[in-house]
Amino acid sequence: QLQFVESGGGLVQPGGSLRLSCAASRFTLGYYAIGGFRQAPGKERERVACIRRGDGVTYYADSVKGRVTISRDNAKSTVYLQMNSLTPEDTAVYYCARESSCTVGTVLGSWGQGTHVTVSS
Repeated sequence: QLQFVESGGGLVQPGGSLRLSCAASRFTLGYYAIGGFRQAPGKERERVACIRRGDGVTYYADSVKGRVTISRDNAKSTVYLQMNSLTPEDTAVYYCARESSCTVGTVLGSWGQGTHVTVSS
């Protein structure tokens, strides 16, 4: 299937940092806008970041702006989510997905397994 393999999650204390990686499986990363999503327990999945194809312009949800940076390395077929100043509210399963564009926001293809992030002391 055309999807991402997410990794890098774990348990981190409040105020800590994590870098998540999303490796593209069976598609050319550079052809797509890529969104970073999360789903907290009992909540709907939400997009927290997006990076455009080509120029790499980025977009962020207000809840993570200034704390999360999305980046891409097309040569390595990998997208990164650098997350800093984590709080317990960031506890969720994190995913990456191909999107039609960062402004339209239609997710393409299937979801990967995600990577779990738990922020707790």
